[in-house]
Amino acid sequence: MNTRIKLSVLLIGIGILLAFLPFNAAKSFYLKPIELLSKSTSDDIYFSVDQVARFVNNEDSTIQLIDLRSKVEYRMCNIPGSINIPFADLLNPDWEGYLNQSEIRNIFYGNGDQLANSAWTVATGLGFENSFVMKGGLNEWYKLVMLSEFTGERITPRENVLFENRFNARKTFTQINSLPDSLKTQYLAARRLKEAQLDGGCE
Repeated sequence: MNTRIKLSVLLIGIGILLAFLPFNAAKSFYLKPIELLSKSTSDDIYFSVDQVARFVNNEDSTIQLIDLRSKVEYRMCNIPGSINIPFADLLNPDWEGYLNQSEIRNIFYGNGDQLANSAWTVATGLGFENSFVMKGGLNEWYKLVMLSEFTGERITPRENVLFENRFNARKTFTQINSLPDSLKTQYLAARRLKEAQLDGGCE
């Protein structure tokens, strides 16, 4: 597909996206379509599920996971530490402080790639920096993290690290999502305290 066709598809896509998002007269795209196209075709906008699992395990404060699904879907299950900004609410001014980041990397995810790619296009086009996509969304998360298992008689050190990363993320995901909403914050605080005590420190 040549650049002219890709640019046309991108422009049509942006038009459709903006048509379905609540109109906000104060918002306009800062990037030219050709700049947006160049950024959107780069692998640099993606984080893999395994990278996100490592962020979750390390409670990395330099990233913010943004779940783009509906509030109902988010309450049913979500990746620990994520916040819910439903895609249809993306241009609500209340969320601008979360989206307009210069230090923290925002990683969008939905069930697959479509919502996250659309959110990335809108956020990046509006000039919000540090926007990324979790490649494959929750479908890939379930496939790699929730359903991962070790088979065979031998495991290489690399495979072992990968499996442990996925296993620990799965354990956290399951524990957090099995709790009532009112207890989720308390659980995370208790877990941090326990880990600090095991490390011989205190908070």
